[in-house]
Amino acid sequence: MGRNTRKRRTPLATKAIAASAALALGGGGLIWANFYASAHESNNQSWGGNQTKAATAQVATISCPDVGQKLTNVPNAARQGVAAELANLDKQITEAYNRLASTRNAQQQDASFVQNAIVGPLKEKRAATIDRIRIDIQRVGGSFDNALKQLAACTTQTANQTNAGGQQQNGDQQQNGGQQQNGGQQQNGGQQQNGGQQQGQNGQQGNIGGQAGNGPVAADFVDITKVAPNVQGKPRRTGNASTGTFTTRCGVNANKNFNTDNVIVAPGVTNGAHHLHDYVGNQKVNAFSSNNTFLQGGTSCQNRSDLSSYYWPVVRVQDGTQDFDQNKDGGGKEGNVGRILTPVQAQIKYVGSPASKVVAMPQFLRIITGDAKTTTNGLANANAHWSCTGFENKVQLTQQYPICPQGSKVVRSFAFQSCWDGQNADSANHRTHVAFADPASGVCPNGFKAIPQLTMRLVYNINPPTIQNGQVKNAYAVDGFPEQLHKAATDHDDFISVTKNGLANKIANCINRGQNCA
Repeated sequence: MGRNTRKRRTPLATKAIAASAALALGGGGLIWANFYASAHESNNQSWGGNQTKAATAQVATISCPDVGQKLTNVPNAARQGVAAELANLDKQITEAYNRLASTRNAQQQDASFVQNAIVGPLKEKRAATIDRIRIDIQRVGGSFDNALKQLAACTTQTANQTNAGGQQQNGDQQQNGGQQQNGGQQQNGGQQQNGGQQQGQNGQQGNIGGQAGNGPVAADFVDITKVAPNVQGKPRRTGNASTGTFTTRCGVNANKNFNTDNVIVAPGVTNGAHHLHDYVGNQKVNAFSSNNTFLQGGTSCQNRSDLSSYYWPVVRVQDGTQDFDQNKDGGGKEGNVGRILTPVQAQIKYVGSPASKVVAMPQFLRIITGDAKTTTNGLANANAHWSCTGFENKVQLTQQYPICPQGSKVVRSFAFQSCWDGQNADSANHRTHVAFADPASGVCPNGFKAIPQLTMRLVYNINPPTIQNGQVKNAYAVDGFPEQLHKAATDHDDFISVTKNGLANKIANCINRGQNCA
C-alpha cells in the first residue's frame, strides 16, 4: 500500500473506562462482529521488565513528515510526476532506515553518527525531491505551498516513542494525531544474519526484535482473554436507512497473486509499496495498470461482473522460515520476512447507511482505509481491527495483535469510508474525495453522499505466539514499510471499484431495498 496515503477518519473522544475504550469508526459497522467502533486498546500486560531499558534509549526508527497527505490540490497534469517523486521520498526513507539498522556499532561509538551520516543527508535528498514536486506542479499552472519545504527534515524515534502496546493519553482518547505516552517497553532482538536469522545478543546490537530485526516485539501482542470488552454499538437507524447487504465471493488468493506495487498511490513505480500484497478480484493489477487494463483483467470473484480490485498487505509468521521473496525488494530485503499466510476466509460485504439510502459507487472509485505509517504518524488515521473468532463482538484491537486461545482464529477486519464527494473517483492525497460518516448518527458530511460501505473480514489459522523472558516467539505480523516496525496499527486495505453489466446499481438497489444479496 501506499505510505501515508491512507484515508483519514476523524478522531473522536471516548469514555476513559476499559469497557468502552474505543474510537468510533466513522460510518463503520462490520456486520459479522456487529460493531460500529474502532478499538484503540490500552496495554494490558507489561513485557520484559528491566531488560528493555537499554533498548528504549536507542534510536529505533526514522520519522519523516508525510508530504503526500498535504498535497490536496495537485493538477491532473502533474499527478503522475508528483506520484513518482512521492515514491522517491518513500525510497529515501527506506534506504535511510536500512542504513540506520546496519550501523548500530558506529552509532554506539559516535553519538552524532545518526544525525551526521543518516538524518542530515536524508533531509538534503528530501529537500531536492520536494523542490521537484514544486516544479512539477508549477509547470502546469498549479500553486505550491512553500510551507511544504519545511517537511524535508526528519527526526528519530526511540523504541518507547512508537505505538507498540503503548497506552494512549486520556483514557484511549486520541489527541494531536495519535501522540502517545511512553508506554509499551520494547525488546531488542539480535543481530540480523543470513536472511533474517538472528544471533541472541540480548539487544546489544540495537535491533528491535523480530526475525529481521525490525519487529514485532512482545509489547505488540496481548492475550485477548485478558482484554476488557471495548466494542461499542452502532447508530440507531432512521426510517430512511438502507438496511440490505451485498456479498461478493472472490476467494482468499489461493492462486498467490502477489506484488509489491501500489497502482493507487505510486502508478508506474515498481515496488512502490515496499511490501507485499494479496490480491483478490481483478487479476491484472500492478503499478502499470490503467482503467482500461482493469476492464480486461478478469476476476477471481464468482460474480463475473465484479472486476473490482481488493488488496491488502500479507500476514507472515516469523518462525525462522523464509518465503519466495526473502531476497527481493519488498520482501526480505526490506524487513518483510517469514512464511506468508493465506487467509482461510476472506469475506467481502457491502452494507448500507443507518441514516439514508445509498447511491451507486462510481466506476474506478479508489479508496484506501487505514494508515501504513502509524508508527511514525500517530493514530489519527489508523483503521486497523484485530480480534479472534469468538471475541469479535466484544474486543477489537488496533495497537496490538491478539494472542487467541486454543481453537480460536485470528481475524483482521476493515470498514471503508462510506461517504463520497459525488464528483471524484480519486483525489490528490487519496483521502479527501471520500469520508467516514458521523459515528453517532451515521450521517455523511455536508456535500457528501452515502455509498455502499465496503467491509472485509480476513480469518487466519495462526499458532499462538508465546512470550518468554520478555521475548516473543513465533510472532506474526502484517507486512509494512521497514521503518514502521510491523506494528498492528499499520494495517490497511485498498480498493478499486470496477464493475460491468450494471452491477454497481444492483448493489445499491439491493441495499436500499433491505435485501441480503450475493
